[in-house]
Amino acid sequence: MTTPVLHGYFRSTAAYRVRIALNLKRVAWRDVFHHLRHGGQRAPDYLALNPQGLVPALEWDGVVLTQSLAICEFLEEMVPSPALLPGDAVARAKVRAVAQVIACDTHPVQNLRVLQRLRVAGLDETAVNDWARDTIAEGLAACDALLAGGTGQYCFGERVTLADVCLVPQLVNARRFGVALRWPRLLAVEAACLALPAFAEAAPERQPDAE
Repeated sequence: MTTPVLHGYFRSTAAYRVRIALNLKRVAWRDVFHHLRHGGQRAPDYLALNPQGLVPALEWDGVVLTQSLAICEFLEEMVPSPALLPGDAVARAKVRAVAQVIACDTHPVQNLRVLQRLRVAGLDETAVNDWARDTIAEGLAACDALLAGGTGQYCFGERVTLADVCLVPQLVNARRFGVALRWPRLLAVEAACLALPAFAEAAPERQPDAE
């Protein structure tokens, strides 16, 4: 197998998820960076790989994969150990639900592209930041409720799952926008995850393109 190529940006939480998953699966990769604030994701050569003009994209043995959750689930199938999804169908659905609250319903409506559209629509910076902060807070509150009553140091017990892979990057975004982090359970999970090299090494500030 040729070395996979991850197209990303240090601050992209979607790319951050994939970096964590690659680290957990012990897959070595090569980075190609696209500066989102400078429009690098809209360069013709990148649009030829990912017509959405979003990061991440993963080149794997001649195939280009997009969308962070799809990439993570692809990695789960290609490199089954350590597993990011439980063996039980109900447990898998619960893990996916938390992951999707973040990756489908929270992050996309507070990302750079959406916030720029709000500015174009006439919202000032205070309103734009309020939008992002409120959106993130609602998503994290939902995650906290979904995890209520659970035990273990991670979202679902004593093993890292796809839910943790999504949660930690979203908490980074939450701090950027000044969200009041009032969920002790989520913060405890984050601390446990960041104690693992796979998470720590994937952090935005540890990436070569960090600013």
